[in-house]
Amino acid sequence: MKFSFKNDYSEGCHPNILQALVQSNFEQQAGYGEDEYSLQAKKLIKEKIKNQDSEIYLVSGGTQANLIVISAILRPYQCVISAAPGHILNNETGAIEATGHKVLSIDTQDGKLRPSDIIPVLESHGNIPHQVMPKLVYISNSTELGTVYLAHELEELSEFCRQKGLYLFMDGARLGHGLTCEINDLTLERVAELTDIFYLGGTKNGALIGEAIVINNKELQPDFAFNIKQKGALLAKGRLLGIQFMELMKDDLYFDLAKHANVQAMKIKNAMKERGVQFLSDTYTNQIFPIISNELIEILLEHFEFFVWKKIDDQSSAIRLITSWNTSDKAVERFIEIIKKELQ
Repeated sequence: MKFSFKNDYSEGCHPNILQALVQSNFEQQAGYGEDEYSLQAKKLIKEKIKNQDSEIYLVSGGTQANLIVISAILRPYQCVISAAPGHILNNETGAIEATGHKVLSIDTQDGKLRPSDIIPVLESHGNIPHQVMPKLVYISNSTELGTVYLAHELEELSEFCRQKGLYLFMDGARLGHGLTCEINDLTLERVAELTDIFYLGGTKNGALIGEAIVINNKELQPDFAFNIKQKGALLAKGRLLGIQFMELMKDDLYFDLAKHANVQAMKIKNAMKERGVQFLSDTYTNQIFPIISNELIEILLEHFEFFVWKKIDDQSSAIRLITSWNTSDKAVERFIEIIKKELQ
């Protein structure tokens, strides 16, 4: 059986979560997120971010979180700014546009947005009221290219957004990986201080399903629950999400799992670098993009599953390898063994 490096959600969930679901299965609990597990999970998240005034909502997936947040924040004539690789642009079937909100795309080399990237967009949308109004900046951390925002970068972007009257929303589908990589200097508390809204991704980090939306800006908190319900995201058995995030937040399991994924990816990255392999982007999280020959790609595909990300030339392509919270040493060692054999 091939080991998959296609994504970080091929497995079910961490055993602690499965055990907690089984143990609580016959308990009667309130519905719609009012169960004791969801309330405890929200309490633990507030403790982690050190902000009791933030509001927490648990939903089933990342696309759902992005759709609900953006459609709830923006008025009909407002739009969202995103880096070109952004998930809302490329992997959500036009979900944001389907709610009537345009997504303005910005090309960047590393998938991150900076004030200098956004200024031209604002300057080109000053024909009031004939153009859509930019109001929300959407970023991912880690990004779709595996890169991360350093503290000074997020601070500068946050300050810029506040000066320009823009909301800042962080897609945290892989936030655990971003915050536990070796070059990171951000904390979860600081992320909460610098963003209006972000979410903690569970689906890609040990949960069966689930993302925790964290609303830090009090202006955006009123009536948000109506948007959750209207978009079909308010689970009757909300305990399913609450139990998972309660387990992930306990004893920092969430961050331990993300760190394991990062460590496994770096083993592969370092082994390939030692043999002269170049990378599409310099990443330190659980996504890496090595550029290798098409011949080597075919050999690796006999043993592993992964995406061929981008054609470089007639002889080579960049591939994307994603490690997960459960990626074994055996799988990594086998991959490195083949690399060493073929790139002597």
